[in-house]
Amino acid sequence: MTARTKRAGTRLAGGVAGALLTLTAFAAAPAQAAGYRYWSFWESDGGKPWAYATQGPATARPADGDSLGFRFAISNGTDDTSLPSVAPDFAGICEGVEKKDGSKRIAVVVDFGGPVDAPPGETPPEKPIKVGCAEVREDATGAEALAAVAKPLRYDSAAMLCGIAGYPARGCGEQVEETGQKPPERPAAQESQGAGPSVGVLVGGAAVLALGGAAIWKARRRG
Repeated sequence: MTARTKRAGTRLAGGVAGALLTLTAFAAAPAQAAGYRYWSFWESDGGKPWAYATQGPATARPADGDSLGFRFAISNGTDDTSLPSVAPDFAGICEGVEKKDGSKRIAVVVDFGGPVDAPPGETPPEKPIKVGCAEVREDATGAEALAAVAKPLRYDSAAMLCGIAGYPARGCGEQVEETGQKPPERPAAQESQGAGPSVGVLVGGAAVLALGGAAIWKARRRG
């Protein structure tokens, strides 16, 4: 069995678990809520368009040549199309970085979103996009690749990813109430790089959080 086949099996298992969480979460989510503000997790295998990850970065194990994307935004559930605004360009991001024995190269894109996504009292970093080529050991997780490019990372007590490169400084997956205002539409060129989670994808197990899958929807509802 090849390493990529093993990785595909791990993703499938993560997707099945995510599906159960997501179904329960949507059944319990309040209708009046606009969504949640959090870091979403995306991946690209061999230069393909961004795809919503089916597991969190702590369990995902990308292969050499893959790309990982993280986008901070307000998720509106099935209408969420906030993919990273930079294409998964491994060749460009990791240009000149040679593969070494015992290691792998992962292109990492961090999109801090815009002012409309920012928590109250905070503003996105002056530089809205951060990219880097992570050189990590062959069995490293997506979380380790992210840490190699965009420290410091902030987690909550449940090991949920809350902040990347110090942003945001506070909070983690807060519910955002419906305000009647819609975020500005993203340029068509950015949208063409991939698709957000449709109903089928969400029910099929796409993670709705960078770490912890859809558990946040259930946890915030119970609280």
